[in-house]
Amino acid sequence: MQVAVIGAGYVGLVTGAGLAYLGHTVRLGERDPDKLEMLKSGQVPFFEAGLDRLLTEGIDNNLLSFHADNKEAAEGARVLFIALPTPPDEDGSADTSYIEGALEELGPLLAPGTVVVLKSTVPVGSVARFQAHLDGLGADATVISNPEFLREGSAVGDFLHPDRIVVGTRSQDAAEVMMELYQSLQAPIVVTDPPSSEMIKYASNAYLATRITFANAIANLCESVGADVKDVLLGMGYDRRVGFHFLNPGPGYGGSCFPKDTRALVAIADEAGYDFSLLRGVIEVNELQRHRVVDKVRAAIDLDGATIGLWGLAFKAGTDDIRESPAVFLAEELMAAGATVQAFDPEAAHVDGVIRVDDPIQAAKEADVLLIATEWPEFQSVDLGAVREAMASAHIIDARNMLDPDAVRRLGMRYEGIGR
Repeated sequence: MQVAVIGAGYVGLVTGAGLAYLGHTVRLGERDPDKLEMLKSGQVPFFEAGLDRLLTEGIDNNLLSFHADNKEAAEGARVLFIALPTPPDEDGSADTSYIEGALEELGPLLAPGTVVVLKSTVPVGSVARFQAHLDGLGADATVISNPEFLREGSAVGDFLHPDRIVVGTRSQDAAEVMMELYQSLQAPIVVTDPPSSEMIKYASNAYLATRITFANAIANLCESVGADVKDVLLGMGYDRRVGFHFLNPGPGYGGSCFPKDTRALVAIADEAGYDFSLLRGVIEVNELQRHRVVDKVRAAIDLDGATIGLWGLAFKAGTDDIRESPAVFLAEELMAAGATVQAFDPEAAHVDGVIRVDDPIQAAKEADVLLIATEWPEFQSVDLGAVREAMASAHIIDARNMLDPDAVRRLGMRYEGIGR
């Protein structure tokens, strides 16, 4: 099938490369000239395991191409994916101006019967609004919703082995086109009306953010009553009604989706006249959790003039993404209080003011406190004896509960976790 994808960001590139892997011919539109040159040479502009292989295969098999001109990318496409940013406005609502601009540009050029797929996360009611816009431009096209559920760090696997595929449309023809497009994935396909499809995306992310926040709230309570949150969540997780997923205490959720989508859902509720107090509480507790970790460091050492070793800058392991990263928030708060922060992360980009080093031991060198902020698995295999030797003061604050507290304490170091 002839497919166009507008936007070679995280979602667009994974979607385009994935569809090419399934055998479709994909043309991807990207306006950033530097990114475009990287993509044409087979380079991925961000870290995502396995994506480079999909990209190279698509290019080598002449199924994946990249274009600076969106009109060129969209020409003759049976399906047109829109994967453009929807950043939050000041009130938390999603800004859809990038999508509106693309539809204004491409609408008059679409072939009759084109299925326009909103892959971006958009407010409920967007399909109807954009359909009316295309109708006004005289386009013979059907706008549908097909939200993405890609986790950074495992996006290739999520695309190729999805839990479900959600399609929001009232058009039987459009639904059949999407079923044909995805048929080789052999995943459950949920066909529903557009508002329900749009809501599924927000509701899913809000629920997962709520589970993370609940785990943090329980961890904080465990600290107050002397319980160990690891054992508490282990005992909970074996209950099949609860499970273990997204019950990991830490410095709060982050990234490009959960913070944006929870705030957007609150804004959607406000517009609908519903006070979503539960989700407001989730957002508030998440913000407080980050400050709680900073307070742990502040209680351990006078931050003015202190040196803090930081393990991790990415918002989670498996990605180089620092958007809304709790680790970056911690670094910035500590620096604002007068501390020097020296950090190691296997993949994440530079953060202003942070001294980047080449390995975890260097991050610990002469540090007054070592703070573990991202759950990279390799941190569990670092020689703690070497860490002890490198540090000026042997105090570890493990905001991801990665280390064995007894192993740390046997080396004469102080250990503090979350809820332990």
